Amino acid sequence: MTVNEITLDFFRNYAHGEAVFHPGVNVIVGENAQGKTNLLEAVAYLSSAASHRARYDRELICQGVDHAFLKAGVTSRGREIVLEADLHRGTRRQLRSNGVRLKTAAELSGILNTVLFCPEDLYLIREGAEARRRFLDSCICQLRPRYAQALGEYRRLYQHKTRILKDSERYPSLLEALDDFSLRMAQCGAVIVHYRAHFVKRLREAAPAIHADCSGGRERLELRYETVSAVTDPEAPPKVLLPQLLAHQEAHRRAELEARSCLSGPHKDELAVEIDGSPAKSYASQGQTRTAALALKLAARDIFRQDTEEWPVLLLDDVLSELDQRRQEFVLNRITSGQVFITCCEEEKLSRLREGKAFHVRGGALFPV
Repeated sequence: MTVNEITLDFFRNYAHGEAVFHPGVNVIVGENAQGKTNLLEAVAYLSSAASHRARYDRELICQGVDHAFLKAGVTSRGREIVLEADLHRGTRRQLRSNGVRLKTAAELSGILNTVLFCPEDLYLIREGAEARRRFLDSCICQLRPRYAQALGEYRRLYQHKTRILKDSERYPSLLEALDDFSLRMAQCGAVIVHYRAHFVKRLREAAPAIHADCSGGRERLELRYETVSAVTDPEAPPKVLLPQLLAHQEAHRRAELEARSCLSGPHKDELAVEIDGSPAKSYASQGQTRTAALALKLAARDIFRQDTEEWPVLLLDDVLSELDQRRQEFVLNRITSGQVFITCCEEEKLSRLREGKAFHVRGGALFPV
């Protein structure tokens, strides 16, 4: 998969920007706060209609204007596809593929796959469970349309159910709808648990070997998927998981009413990471956490390749400066195929990479070198 060209209008600090990219390595060079990360964010947005830095689309629009526009010509599975996104303040975004409007972000699944590695990911292991759930969701949504659809609906149901629980003391009649929301959340949740469990299984098969290579074989990485306690086998089909999730909901019904919040469901899942048998979140050194984060990201890239028979677009946002020399060499040596975007402040740091194309970014404007 490759991004051949991109056009940005009023996206972040780009009043207008156009670029034609190399199918191999693209180096984006510039000082801080000039727009390097924004460019990678735009590419990633067109793959999943989500940003790793913004919770709401309105945050992606230039200040002082009401809309933003993104357009990219991509090659995916032998087809030439034009992806577009219109973002507006106060109204719903519009996504298009070859001019055809997409009803949901789930329809983007499989068109353009990206793996983004940014400085924040170096601390993926040390953060709370939500960060690791975001990592799983970002990966699976690009590969499985059904998962993306279930996750989107689950999030909407979660917000509604939370509102019911919070307002039920003032408006007791709201509780009449609680069971319907709980049932639908369990149905979507069963799909989410099933796909997460299978993806983590594949991570367990790929990530430890990558981690061993990076650590020189001195450390052992282990991964474990943790979901609600009533689930006996998270890899089971959704129809088997559904009654188990419903039973867990029922057991926590009183507690939810008292706490006025959702206490049962995959929104509390965890991807547990251990190094040499100890929880990495609590006991890993800074170097160990970075190695584990690298292993997860590069394992996801390998899984995308296995599923689609094409390398996903790899987005490396200023991570080399955060890594020591050995880990820099490890990352660069694994980039043997596929399209890569790398941002940095100094061009000389990338002298070890094969030929490609370089751009300077200044004040939200791209200039080919």
